Formats: sequence, C-alpha cells, structure tokens
Amino acid sequence: MSPAVAESLFSFLHENERALYKTTIDTLAQQRKLRAIFVERKPRAERHAWLKEVLGKKVNEAVAAHLLQIWLVGAQSKLLCDFLDTLGIAHDENGTIENLPPAPSKEDLTKAVDTLLATHDPGVVTVYLHAFQALDEQGWPSLAALLEEDPRLKL
Repeated sequence: MSPAVAESLFSFLHENERALYKTTIDTLAQQRKLRAIFVERKPRAERHAWLKEVLGKKVNEAVAAHLLQIWLVGAQSKLLCDFLDTLGIAHDENGTIENLPPAPSKEDLTKAVDTLLATHDPGVVTVYLHAFQALDEQGWPSLAALLEEDPRLKL
C-alpha cells in the first residue's frame, strides 16, 4: 500500500472512527510492549507510518483486514458500487454484497478494472481489488490472474 493510500485510510479512521482508531493504537502498542501514549504523542505522519508498518506484519493481518473493510465501505463506497455496477452485481448502497457470485469472465473484469482506474485513485483501486479477492478463500480465479498479470495492480 502506498504511503498516500495509507494516510487516507488512517486519516479516515482518525476523523470518523475515533474509538476504533484509539483502540487500534492501544492494542498494537501493547503488542509491541510500548505505552500507547508514546504512539499517540507522535506527529500524525509518524504515527500513521508506524501504524502502516505494524499492521503490515503477518500477526496483524486480521486487524489490518478489518480496518481496510471499514475504510473501504465508509470512505470508498462509490468505488465499490462502480465496480459491482460495471459487472452487473446487485449490492446495497455501500457497495457490499451478501454472497460472492460466480466469477465474471476475464474480459469483463478487465473492462471493469479499466473503468475503475480511469475514474478513481489507482492506489485505492489496487488495494480494493486485492481486498475483494481476499474476502473469499477461493476468490475469483479470473481476478487472481488479473492481479498477477496487470502491472497497474501490483501492491
């Protein structure tokens, strides 16, 4: 994840999900054997860089996935809706779906990704597509292939 996308995520949490933001810092600081106040007193840019580094560790994968989900649904719902609309997949007003439908063709998926990249921040699109693929154990083979092959979608 690029520093700009990480900053967007953490700024959204700081402004809109204050309790979650504070709890995340408390939990991660305790895990690293730090006092939370030490992290909280850092300048915002340093604090967010620290959060990005710590959340990137394998042990924090579930926490990172949860924060990503909250940010995507809360701050990037237009992107989610655009993706699902382009593929003709029914969703709620936030761009969430109950069950993962069968995988679309690689051609349809490529068109949807091209549309997203033309209208949304490419860094956010990349993070969303990787998160979408990780939602289900199998995911979509066509999306897995696209994420692997398309250099625009590399994390």
